[in-house]
Amino acid sequence: MIPQTSGPAGPDDGDPATLTDSDAVLMRALAGGDDLALNPLMDRWQAPLRGFLYRYTQNEHDALDLAQETFVRVYQHRARFRAGARFSTWMFQIALNLARSRTRWQKRHPTDSLDLEPEGQESRREISDEVTPAADALRAEKIAVVRSAIAVLPPDLRAAVILSEYEEKSHAEIAVIARTTPKAVETRLYRARQQLRKALERYLQT
Repeated sequence: MIPQTSGPAGPDDGDPATLTDSDAVLMRALAGGDDLALNPLMDRWQAPLRGFLYRYTQNEHDALDLAQETFVRVYQHRARFRAGARFSTWMFQIALNLARSRTRWQKRHPTDSLDLEPEGQESRREISDEVTPAADALRAEKIAVVRSAIAVLPPDLRAAVILSEYEEKSHAEIAVIARTTPKAVETRLYRARQQLRKALERYLQT
């Protein structure tokens, strides 16, 4: 359903256990008073975090602002990070809560949005090394249609499908991030895919 292509490696392309351990070590250092430990965490996770937030908000400025606020919260609540927890799950939980709050505020204070792709934030699923102009144009069209279809999903469905399809999170991880149950995540993904399938029916046959 979501256009997929090969692309550059990201934070999840290595050994998950190694990355989780590395993140945990940095969080322990941060909680222990080493403020500089936040820098490598930001370097590692800023790009995927901004990508997630852009897909959720469809606004470049909001994505950047919320990503920065997420890391501020990570620092402020560093002592709350539990040993054995997965940092990326905790980080996305903070980011989703902030994005939900921003969306609710914007509904009460509507403004013009900036529907721009964050610079350098193209998903590795949306990048191809070698494509013909015609294939590239078709793929770009599909990506735009998929992005638009995802953007109009209800917030809970939108978050679930972005975390599943783009961030490759398990149902259990999404449940923690969204503060719900794996069964509820399964239901949300089913409903989201049904709605997307209907919206993208013409393109799925291409």
